[in-house]
Amino acid sequence: MTTTIYNIGWAMVFSLVGGLVGMAMVIASTLILPGLIDRMTPNIDEQKEIARGNAAVGEYFGRVVAAAILGVSIVAAAAVLGGTIAALH
Repeated sequence: MTTTIYNIGWAMVFSLVGGLVGMAMVIASTLILPGLIDRMTPNIDEQKEIARGNAAVGEYFGRVVAAAILGVSIVAAAAVLGGTIAALH
């Protein structure tokens, strides 16, 4: 019985730490990715184009940044799940 409680405790610790690291990764990617996209497209100023009403640039920029953030989120979720499963076995 005590090993079960011990394993559940470790699972909670792994989930909490993994969740915090995952949140930090998502926040960092949210801050870094728009600047990275700006550097990858030096001839286009996305913010000016979006302000001028260019919907194509806005959709491209939004989709690329959203896809990257979703990718980081999936990796973080897998890390939390893997830590929980490892602690429970």
